[in-house]
Amino acid sequence: MIYWGENKNEQACKVCNLSRWKDLRKKTKKSSKGGKKCLLVKTPAKIFRYFPLKQRLQRLFMSTKTAKNMQWHSKKRVVDGILRHPADSQAWKAFDERHHDFASDVRNVQLGLAADGFNPFKNQSVSHSTWPIVLMPYNLPPWESMKSHSIILSTLIPGPKAPRNDIDVYLQPLLAELKDLWENGIPTYDACSKKMFQMHAALLWTVSDFPGLGCLSGWNTYAKNACPTCGDKTDALYLKNGKKWSFRGHRRFLSPDAEIRKMASYGKPELRELDLTPLSGSDVLKMTLNKNLMFGKSNASKPTVRIKTGSIEQMWRKRSIFFSLSYWEFNLIRHNLDPMHIEKNVCDNILGTLLNDPTKNKDNVAACRDLKILGIMKQLWLQKQPDGTDYFPTACYSLSKPEKKIFCSVLKDIRVPDGMSSDISKCVDVDRCRIMGLKSHDCHVIMEYFLPIALLRVLSKKLVAPLIILCEYFKAVCGKSLREDELQKAEEGIILALCQLERIFPPSFFTIMVHLVVHLAYEARVAGPVHYRWMYPIERYLGKLKNFVRNRARPEANIAEAYLADECVVFCSRYLEGDNSFYINETRHKETSNFEFPSLPMFPQVGRPTKGRQVVTLDVKTLNQAHRYILSKCTMLNPYREEFRNELKRRHRYGRRPTNSELDGFVRMQFVDLFAKRVDRTNEQIDDLDLRALSCGPNSVAFRYHGFNINGFAFRTVESEQNKKKIRIAGSWCSLLMIMMITSQPIMVD
Repeated sequence: MIYWGENKNEQACKVCNLSRWKDLRKKTKKSSKGGKKCLLVKTPAKIFRYFPLKQRLQRLFMSTKTAKNMQWHSKKRVVDGILRHPADSQAWKAFDERHHDFASDVRNVQLGLAADGFNPFKNQSVSHSTWPIVLMPYNLPPWESMKSHSIILSTLIPGPKAPRNDIDVYLQPLLAELKDLWENGIPTYDACSKKMFQMHAALLWTVSDFPGLGCLSGWNTYAKNACPTCGDKTDALYLKNGKKWSFRGHRRFLSPDAEIRKMASYGKPELRELDLTPLSGSDVLKMTLNKNLMFGKSNASKPTVRIKTGSIEQMWRKRSIFFSLSYWEFNLIRHNLDPMHIEKNVCDNILGTLLNDPTKNKDNVAACRDLKILGIMKQLWLQKQPDGTDYFPTACYSLSKPEKKIFCSVLKDIRVPDGMSSDISKCVDVDRCRIMGLKSHDCHVIMEYFLPIALLRVLSKKLVAPLIILCEYFKAVCGKSLREDELQKAEEGIILALCQLERIFPPSFFTIMVHLVVHLAYEARVAGPVHYRWMYPIERYLGKLKNFVRNRARPEANIAEAYLADECVVFCSRYLEGDNSFYINETRHKETSNFEFPSLPMFPQVGRPTKGRQVVTLDVKTLNQAHRYILSKCTMLNPYREEFRNELKRRHRYGRRPTNSELDGFVRMQFVDLFAKRVDRTNEQIDDLDLRALSCGPNSVAFRYHGFNINGFAFRTVESEQNKKKIRIAGSWCSLLMIMMITSQPIMVD
């Protein structure tokens, strides 16, 4: 229990009878009368911190900048049938249709809740799990909604252990505020209209990884019916030797007239029909109606008899506290699956199985023994040798040592644009044929871009085809803009791909994460783009909170104090003119002015050279190219170009007249000489020194650089990237770009 509300004056827990205080010490202090006074110092046994929500939502409307953005979803959002924002989704529209009063004022706030645990210490050997509960205001535009300065820290649950089912206890203050904001609202000043209005707020859904989904929803994610969408219709098979559940049977999601349902090569005919629609809130409420869990350390709520596998008692561990919100029952999506962790687990399964990784391989001795028990894939059963040993058969997807080296070398030699991913080559060991230390985003990039290329080098197209469909499915679901018809096609394709993969890989390959892939397209159709519902921005925010820790003895206190200070700075910066550099991340490629690279008003400096400065003398060809390029890009010479164009037309007024493209070619090639003669002929009539300098051309001495930063990108020459594993956007023309940028400064010559 928490000592809050009606329990704020209690001195002991009502569940476990433990004292509220950890340490009771007597401390002497001198009194004002000259004597000594004994004081009783009480140290709380545990502290969790809650940051009130109402004032933080009111603060969003106090600045004209954020108040205008809070109405973007209604006033500036493009409505063309493409899913770009949660406001385009079916879940948002259904919520507005059901609650007309709430939807009548576009300033009412739609929130998303995210929860995840992290280790606040950089030393991973220390076991400590701190759980922040954060909120994301979805009214904001896409470029603001999921940024760290827009995320609201609501609750900070202390470690060292994860709260698990007891997370509902810590959510009580937040749910009380959300309930009051829904029913009563709060008077708020709108800086745009300069009027007061009654602001209401609603919780649209939650975002978390799969174990976190079980904590928030009460669903048992470790049992037979681990899929929260399929529920009691989950097709799971326990592997006795592997000692885990296998989730297959994806043919039941096909249309009733699909031929694969009756094909003998897939096993027995599949007669079950099941759609991908999850359980409704009303169904969940009925199933958990009598699920009264006693939170805390008491054993009163623990069952004394074994619960039947697959029963409702095993599926649901508690009734979620979110059902205390009157509208929660009718939300189309209540708890989102996390595509980030699903994609990483699928990538680990594929790479571990293909490379025979001892820690992640799904094709091992236990898997072969389970195949014999199930009576499937006889070609993969263990075979007895004359000497009594077991022969481990080679599967169609097994790679030889040379093939593994080819596969790893493809990933080792990857060249990607700067900022696209981390240096994946550092995780690849070609000699040992192993891939280690991949982060979630590394798996994201490999699955969507590089895995199909590597697979085509070592496997047949028949085996690679379903894996390529799987990669394309992730790419389609994770797009920034989505179309419902394309998602429907991707959903049909992934069902067929999973059915084909069931014939290739053993049952141990199909963990719950592989099965959850089939439900991602439905959630994208209903809830919109995944960028608002996956854990990438939340993980980045947790990294920011981790950097706040300075005192290892009080990590949560450090985070709370630093968060309040950061919050104040961000709020004050909204009242400053110009760019708010306090909460806008600068690009890694700085473009500040360089005094060694002078500029003139006619040619303002754009970008910044970075390295490899050399003084070179241009040859005649390069000098002419640079001069021609400068004159063609100078807009103040347009009248002269038009004059020469008319002169060419006058010369060819008799006979065959040149076409417009021919005229453009003549002007481009002859304009340099014609413009120089034009200036020499009327030198005394031209007072503009810039025009006279342009006619003379650039200096033959120029600076050459191997790198250049411009528009947030880093360009490098091919020569400078020869020994780098990760390249920037570069090309053979990059060196010429450096020269032209530098030689564009006109030099006066006598």
